[in-house]
Amino acid sequence: MIPFLDLRLSTAELRPEIDQALARVVKSGAYILGAEVEAFENEFAEYCGARHCVGVASGLDALTLLLRALGVGAGDEVIVPSNTYIATWLAVSAVGARVVPVEPDRATFNLDPERVEKAMGPRTRAILAVHLFGQAAAMAALGVIAARHGVPLVADAAQAHGADLGGYASAFSFYPTKNLGALGDGGAVVTDDAALAGRIRVLGNYGSRKKYSNEVRGVNSRLDPLQAAVLRVKLKYLEEWNQRRREIAAGYLNQLAGIPDLMPPQVAEGCDSVWHVFAVRHPRRDWLARQLAREEIGTLIHYPVPPHLSEAYRDAGFGRGSFPIAEQMAEEELSLPLHPHLTGEQVEEIASSVFLAAGLPMGAMA
Repeated sequence: MIPFLDLRLSTAELRPEIDQALARVVKSGAYILGAEVEAFENEFAEYCGARHCVGVASGLDALTLLLRALGVGAGDEVIVPSNTYIATWLAVSAVGARVVPVEPDRATFNLDPERVEKAMGPRTRAILAVHLFGQAAAMAALGVIAARHGVPLVADAAQAHGADLGGYASAFSFYPTKNLGALGDGGAVVTDDAALAGRIRVLGNYGSRKKYSNEVRGVNSRLDPLQAAVLRVKLKYLEEWNQRRREIAAGYLNQLAGIPDLMPPQVAEGCDSVWHVFAVRHPRRDWLARQLAREEIGTLIHYPVPPHLSEAYRDAGFGRGSFPIAEQMAEEELSLPLHPHLTGEQVEEIASSVFLAAGLPMGAMA
């Protein structure tokens, strides 16, 4: 069997270093914030090419606190992709603003700048792009639009550790499945803006810079030192692991070329991807997934229900057909296994199985 992902593999490879890092934190007696978190923040900021990093408790918190620190709130509107994990939308709702979904470019799954321009309005307070599946969004083009309208452009980079952030404030998740994953939840915001970083830090620490002195109504959202220690270990291997992801993706693209009805992912010209997910599309996606399951190959769907059709946003007034591109992607997307510990033989086996299944007419393997 080839599972979609086995988190034990990366932990096993680095187990001695992880054990030492965890023991270091336990021995220190500093279990909230402290030197371990500060060290990771400095190292991750440097890795991202940013001046500041603020660790928080989760990726959703990173998005929410970033928007709060920008002053986004009730009565405001935020441009978001119509196809994304629902956390992107939830962060906007959490600050009291209204989501304005915009359809993606069909080739890259990312925000279409032309559609973003048309969606801008008098209440638009921010553009929240998503580097979906590891490929950076068209930040240069989006940045021009944001500057013209005088609103900030920020990014949900939860799946894009190591991608080019374009110098924009970006929110990360360290959920265990991510390219840089902790042993639990965690998140961070990176930015070049010292004032913005300071506001995020205050908001995530009960609204306080100094104990018992609370400036604003903040929350408790801080990166745990134990998770920071694990992330410091894994960060040293992130570039190597991302390169392995690129090699696996190249192998897939080469071996899956020419399969009828199968649409492999595309990387926009001049862009790079850190390949968090290898997302193919097929009009008979569920059938293809069943064929691969018969071969004991694990797959996942990212994401079967677009946010506008979820129960959570029923009251937003979006019905089926509101965002047809997002709906089509939700019906056709299938993610194949892709992680740094996938072997070349496994990649060949997966590609061969996809070719045999997708290359035959429906029912031929029933």
